[in-house]
Amino acid sequence: MTLLIVLLFPLYLLASDWTRFRGPNGTGVSDAKDLPSEYGPAHNVIWKIDLSPGFSSPVVGDEKLFVTAFEKDDLYTIAIDRKSGKTLWRQLAPRARSITKYGVNTPVSPTPVTDGQNVYVFFETFGLVSYGPDGNERWRVPLGPFSLPYGFGSSPILVGDNILMLVDADVDSFLLAVSTKDGKQIWKTPRPGVTHGFSTPVLYQPQTGAMQAIVSGSYNLISYSVDTGEKLWWVGGMAWQAKSTPVVEGDTVYVHSWMADMSGIGLPSKLDSFDDVLKSNDKDHDGKLSSEEIPYDELRKMMFLFDLNHDKFIDRAEWDNMLARNTAKNGVYAVKIDGKRGDVSSTNVLWRYDQALPNIPSPLLYRNVLYILREGGILTSLNPATGEIIKQGRVKDATDGYFASPVAADGKIFLFSEGCKFTVLKAGGEWEELGVYDFDEAECRATPAIVGSNVFVRTRNALYCFGKKV
Repeated sequence: MTLLIVLLFPLYLLASDWTRFRGPNGTGVSDAKDLPSEYGPAHNVIWKIDLSPGFSSPVVGDEKLFVTAFEKDDLYTIAIDRKSGKTLWRQLAPRARSITKYGVNTPVSPTPVTDGQNVYVFFETFGLVSYGPDGNERWRVPLGPFSLPYGFGSSPILVGDNILMLVDADVDSFLLAVSTKDGKQIWKTPRPGVTHGFSTPVLYQPQTGAMQAIVSGSYNLISYSVDTGEKLWWVGGMAWQAKSTPVVEGDTVYVHSWMADMSGIGLPSKLDSFDDVLKSNDKDHDGKLSSEEIPYDELRKMMFLFDLNHDKFIDRAEWDNMLARNTAKNGVYAVKIDGKRGDVSSTNVLWRYDQALPNIPSPLLYRNVLYILREGGILTSLNPATGEIIKQGRVKDATDGYFASPVAADGKIFLFSEGCKFTVLKAGGEWEELGVYDFDEAECRATPAIVGSNVFVRTRNALYCFGKKV
């Protein structure tokens, strides 16, 4: 038992830590106590600082907070004193290229990760960079360029002495492990068939065997060995774009997978196999399809959506991607982790819930209730054992879009809408609204961090520390 505790400690750290996106192992749950119930510019503000724009979430390491921000073409990593809000250092990121289009993301959407002293940051325009406690650069790992029409959303995570970085792009997707000491590559695992995604991995430690990184991506939930990058098991049939982060509890992983209805925008409801289409339509016998060779009128007109490498042809991988999209299912899934290897799609899915699904926010499991948050402020509580609805309702006065994921502590659930409405709920299957507080800004997408007796909330242009004043 002692050995198991030692093994689990570096995985889950302490519930009081918030060193990565969504805190301990991406759960969004903190053991913080004595938190205030009222928030916003007029309530329980310990300190507030102005920040340059950015949608990355704050992380906390010992006495420092870390965020990223941008000013025109300049990208920054910023260290802030946790108690006072004083800026300790601000470092300009290296830049290998310019990107003119980020979709709904910014050039600094990924959240940093810290080991308490050093910080590790991913920038789409460069790659990975690590800074020490004094802000001096420790190492850099150039990566890219990437084919990402909507910008980058995945964040790095820390696993022992390694950093894991998920890069799910339209082409050449991969999961990468590098050393925290010097940035040297430990392993790199290709992810064929995966197109652009925005999820961040979570970790699972079985009682025996290697620790696993569980990754939500296009059409699949996949587990990899943290030691080697080997693909261990997977569940297929999931949706195309993975935006939210899975949640692991015991030997069960809860994952949300959603995509918009593709009907009417070029993808026929039924597709023949690539080999059959080639046999009848590949006039020049080059093993791929030009626009003139595609036998579906609707697909031909919208070919640019599915030509992932932009070479004006549809190849086998792109066709298989369309086939997978046609059989994908939206839903919140509960998946049992039981040591099986390979495809466990037909054996390990405990249940699937497919109504009132979010687009972006990750699920939250807190005090044996599973919460999902849909655009428009629709919150659903589910029984995590069965997937049955406990309660579904709309949050009053916060009915806009949601990018930030729900977080929880001290018997409360915290929601933060894109329109900067901060909602506090009493946790429970029959959740109750305690208050909605307006930050009076136009755009908020960062997920709050909860550490000790404080809640840290980032808006587009500011960072707040909330707590009960003594």
